[in-house]
Amino acid sequence: MGQSKFAALAAFAVVTIVAGCTTSSVDVTETTSIAPATTDISGADLVSGKTQFREANYGLAEKHFRKAVELRSDNAEAWLGLAASYDQLGRFDFADRAYDQLVVVAGRRAHIVNNMGYSQLLRGNKKKARELLLEAKAGMTDTSVVDANLALMNKP
Repeated sequence: MGQSKFAALAAFAVVTIVAGCTTSSVDVTETTSIAPATTDISGADLVSGKTQFREANYGLAEKHFRKAVELRSDNAEAWLGLAASYDQLGRFDFADRAYDQLVVVAGRRAHIVNNMGYSQLLRGNKKKARELLLEAKAGMTDTSVVDANLALMNKP
């Protein structure tokens, strides 16, 4: 009789503990004290990244562009800046990843292909650079930037 009494008390304790863990009285009241973000919070980092890139501070530019894409992964301009920063830092493996993501976000546009060609030029891969730059040139009305990149490629 002692064991069955113990088993009954143990079963009662388990049922009581489990029943005590229910959440039937959860407060579902909506609050309005915190307004949703209505502005692009990645904008400040995008501006800072551009400023740093123009001043040839490529490490700082990379930091800001990376933060901008972390905050808003559909920001094509930030992906382009990130890829270009990686190019200038010689981190071509990361540049390739950023260009790949940029193409997913924005499509294979002529100015993007031009940058991809310039990236190949920086690596010394003239054959791939020429291929990409000619593809970019075919899709542009003003080809002056691509022509300048092609001229760089032809310098000894």
